[in-house]
Amino acid sequence: MTSVPQSGIDLWADDVLVDPYPAYRALRELGEVVYLTHSKLYALTGYDVIKDALADPTRFSSAQGVGFNDGVNRALQGTSLASDPPEHTPLRAALSENLTPRALRGLGEQIKANAQALVARLVKRPSFDAIDDIARRFPIGVVADLVGFQGEARANMLRWGQAAMEVIGPMNQRTAENFPVAGELYGHCSQITQDALTPGSVGWGVFEAERKGIVPEGAARHIIHQYLGAGLDTTLAAIGNTVALFGRFPEEFAKVRDDLSLVPSAFNEVLRYYSPVHVWSRVATQDVEVGNVKIPGGSRIAIILGAGNHDPRHYKDPEVFDVTRNPIDHLSFGSGLPTS
Repeated sequence: MTSVPQSGIDLWADDVLVDPYPAYRALRELGEVVYLTHSKLYALTGYDVIKDALADPTRFSSAQGVGFNDGVNRALQGTSLASDPPEHTPLRAALSENLTPRALRGLGEQIKANAQALVARLVKRPSFDAIDDIARRFPIGVVADLVGFQGEARANMLRWGQAAMEVIGPMNQRTAENFPVAGELYGHCSQITQDALTPGSVGWGVFEAERKGIVPEGAARHIIHQYLGAGLDTTLAAIGNTVALFGRFPEEFAKVRDDLSLVPSAFNEVLRYYSPVHVWSRVATQDVEVGNVKIPGGSRIAIILGAGNHDPRHYKDPEVFDVTRNPIDHLSFGSGLPTS
């Protein structure tokens, strides 16, 4: 057993948030496990150790929350994000059942039509803001229709969704400033009823699952909270990152324009190269050995997804943006449990 390397890097410092990859590289060079003295966290930096931890809820638990402050972890209780099997299993099933290609077939046609109409409007302009006019505007309508939000919820989705992600980190100024807005989301979802959602929507179906006893009583509101809190901001980031990377690497964009079959591969590479979520949390349920380093039981752990996505031991030339790479095993949305 070796001593754990230490670093004073603050993952939530402004300069790191603007460009985190040099910090991730420095942490990986120290080791697959690094103790962050500023945040008092153990960080996992390598692809393999991250994937192993995500697949092992008995030792790396989500039940105490996946954020880095007590307030957000209390708010996440009852969601699939803050649960382990067996409690996690029906909550996850209620989420995924309504997100299958078959379930979304009708909505998919509407999404395609809305996208075509948006593009038709934008190309008539001399210029437009890709973040405001595409990355923000388009997903809001999609998620609102998907979940069935109406009225107040639909009008506040952008504020609520972005604040929900801003409060995941430790209790710093940014977190504190966003807590009141995130609290509005929590308060709305804690009171929402099935009648407030569009009949036949995914949100409406979650309440049906609760009525049938598929998920525990009271779980539907937590799942609705998770749909908006975890689903909107990541979509905005992914679309914005796509535009940014195609602008930064026009030769890769040209490849996609010349061969549209590369679209799925290119999007996976966007997700790998610029992770929409960079760091998530687990708690060690016992003393665990990772990369010949012992992490004490009860320790909160930073799972640095963005660092794993740039691990040169897993991806050749990870700093190269390559739309033909098709990294379907990227870690940007975590990693599931083994299927066998």
